[in-house]
Amino acid sequence: MAAGASAVHARRRRRRSLVLPLLLLLLPVVRARVTALIVFGDSTVDAGNNNAVPTAVRSNFPPYGRDFPGGRATGRFSNGRVATDFYSEALGLGRAFVPAYLDPDYGIRDFAIGVCFASAGSGLDVATSRVFRVIPLWKQVEMFREYKARLAAHLGAAEAHAVVAGAVYAVSIGTNDFIENYFALTTTRFLEFTVPEYTEYLVGLARAFLAELYGLGARRIGFTGLAAMGCLPLERARALARGGCDEGYNAAARAFNAALAAMVADLGAELPGADIRVAEVYDFFEGLVREPARHGFARADVGCCGTGTYEMGYPCGAWAAAPGGTCPDADRYVFWDAVHPTERASRLVAEHLINSTFGRFGN
Repeated sequence: MAAGASAVHARRRRRRSLVLPLLLLLLPVVRARVTALIVFGDSTVDAGNNNAVPTAVRSNFPPYGRDFPGGRATGRFSNGRVATDFYSEALGLGRAFVPAYLDPDYGIRDFAIGVCFASAGSGLDVATSRVFRVIPLWKQVEMFREYKARLAAHLGAAEAHAVVAGAVYAVSIGTNDFIENYFALTTTRFLEFTVPEYTEYLVGLARAFLAELYGLGARRIGFTGLAAMGCLPLERARALARGGCDEGYNAAARAFNAALAAMVADLGAELPGADIRVAEVYDFFEGLVREPARHGFARADVGCCGTGTYEMGYPCGAWAAAPGGTCPDADRYVFWDAVHPTERASRLVAEHLINSTFGRFGN
């Protein structure tokens, strides 16, 4: 059976090598001048930075990456690419992925048109990053500072300044602050704050982060709002006794998004030349998980890996060699593991957000 599954995956990779370029043609190519794509955040956009830090939150092993070009497990929490990889293609940067800053296979020449500082397991709250000892957001900013210095040495100060000013910045962070920290009771935050108070605290941290990015030269920033985190397979499994999604978690996500939007509108008005936008993903992604068949999916309640109810990272990797350990066709699933979307779901999200946010800078 394992040999049969391998043959299915091989045929699918050959098919994808023909189909994915055609699908990418459907993504709008942005006409406004974009010099680079610079990424901050968590596992939704981490391209492999956690491979270089001592944490259990990793995915640089099979079955992760089985549908990535070359079948490589890069450290992305997906069977293939993540949303920001598709942004790079659509923004006309000439590359179908964004490399991780800590990946030794890439250097400043590669990073000049796009780089990812994100770390799986990170959050706006530094306490969140301490749960699994991953790269906190403040450290991601320090890496960006280092990147700017390296870029200036590589291109010269004037051209490096133009790259930084003309880049699009994609930020995807915040979910872990709730599901890995506050609601998981792994830190003392649940004792220090009510949910509304913690939301206000997180939005204040987001404001400070965005202002700091602006001070470092960023002008076009898209901050992705939270998705329906109560409908992740992991949370659905925990809420099974109540049936369906955890609506308390979803309510927290919606409240955060509303507060984030108000903050971004206020901050953008204060910063000359800033174009800061919220990439609103909640309704679109909720549509994928509530009505998967409408979007061509068969399952949204479980992930493709293992049982699809709790596996993420190493627990997912434990199924790699098991006969039938992963579904034969990940394109039929919204989720790859118990938390993260499949490449196909990420492509649909990317198409939506390019049309609504990331492709509209300068327009």
